[in-house]
Amino acid sequence: MKAIPLESLRRSLEGIVAAFLATCDSDGAPNVSMISQVHFVDNEHVALSYQFFNKTRRNVLLTRMATVLVTDPVTVAVHRLDLDYEETQTDGPVFEAMKAKLAGIASHHGMEGVFRLLGADIYRIRSIEAVPCWPPLPAPAEHHLLAAVRRCVNDLDRCDDLESLLEETLACVERHFEIRHAMILMAEAGAERLYTVASRGYNRSGVGSEVAFGEGVIGVAAREKAAIRIGHMTAEYRYGATLRDTARKVGIVASLPAEIPFPGLKSPRSQIALPIVLRGALLGVLFAEAEETMRFGYDEEDALMTVAQHMGVLIGLLQDEQDATDPVEDIAPVKPDGIAVIRFHPHDQSVFIGHDYLIRGVAGAILWRLLTEFTESGRTEFTTRELRIEPSLRLPEYSENLDARLILLRKRLEERGACISLEKAGRGRFRLIVHCGVSLEKVIDAANSAAE
Repeated sequence: MKAIPLESLRRSLEGIVAAFLATCDSDGAPNVSMISQVHFVDNEHVALSYQFFNKTRRNVLLTRMATVLVTDPVTVAVHRLDLDYEETQTDGPVFEAMKAKLAGIASHHGMEGVFRLLGADIYRIRSIEAVPCWPPLPAPAEHHLLAAVRRCVNDLDRCDDLESLLEETLACVERHFEIRHAMILMAEAGAERLYTVASRGYNRSGVGSEVAFGEGVIGVAAREKAAIRIGHMTAEYRYGATLRDTARKVGIVASLPAEIPFPGLKSPRSQIALPIVLRGALLGVLFAEAEETMRFGYDEEDALMTVAQHMGVLIGLLQDEQDATDPVEDIAPVKPDGIAVIRFHPHDQSVFIGHDYLIRGVAGAILWRLLTEFTESGRTEFTTRELRIEPSLRLPEYSENLDARLILLRKRLEERGACISLEKAGRGRFRLIVHCGVSLEKVIDAANSAAE
């Protein structure tokens, strides 16, 4: 048992005050250097940033031992950690979390392009000791984040459908954590992308905007299924034109002029992305950001991660209930007003109203399927059960998030001001409302047709 648990020193591991790393060579000659990061892994391990192959690195590989001094930026208390080197990781959740954090530190110090993480050196902690020095300052008052989590969980447990769960989560994040800018993105299974389904605190909702796996804080959190947090503004993790270009390079965004602007802050100084996971499957990402530097610490990460995990459980419970259907209600037909030309591109399942982009992916395929049935038979009532077994929608066998796609589609139609809309008609049932004539055109792209 260690007299001082590592968890009690997490504020000292934020990188606000530089840490000092001491090693020695085979003859016992010491070497001391500053180090960018000491990263909390668990109560038994830390990870140190490996950035250069220098004398420190050679000593570590030779003796497999090191000592590091860390300082609490608030109380200025200093602690010494004696460490045993175990391995170097060059990918995975720990590496990506450190890489994102280092990018923020580099940007804060004007060293972008210089601070580059080569690896995360994993060390087992042999001992932790307080270093006698100046009297420590008083610790700040606690944030009572555990109470905030409890209140948030109680509020979320009252939600009876996915849409209310998404909106209430963002409301809870603002109400109980005082975080004004946040959004939820859901994963498009098999496509390595996420799409925004709910947001709060922005001038535009950004519903339908996409993020590629591995892109920025959100994409890395999705790919690694791990929380990613940065405390300083960094160009490497900004969203905008570079996001779109990267997405196109990896083939998840078509060459068509189809883009929904991402709703993020123009100059965020703190960002945190928490994966929403159910039984090992990624459902989505809860993302928050702020204009203040170092807004999110380890405690906020733990608290918000608990909220995201609870969301995953609730989404699973709601999915188990979504196929139940209520009786159909008769509704008077809507008188058409004008004609809307709906264009569908099968290669990426994108839908355009006229020449204006609406949506892509499974949500686009759903709308095309509903409108096809409507034009052929006049049908307006549908169930989630029938969509789930429809082969043309290409739904994955597990974690298809059908309700999330319907929410996305309904919101996009509302924002577009289309003469077509969706509304809930009961449990497991929804209604297509068409206020205009509809002309359907399936567009076969020449390049894609030749490839097929």
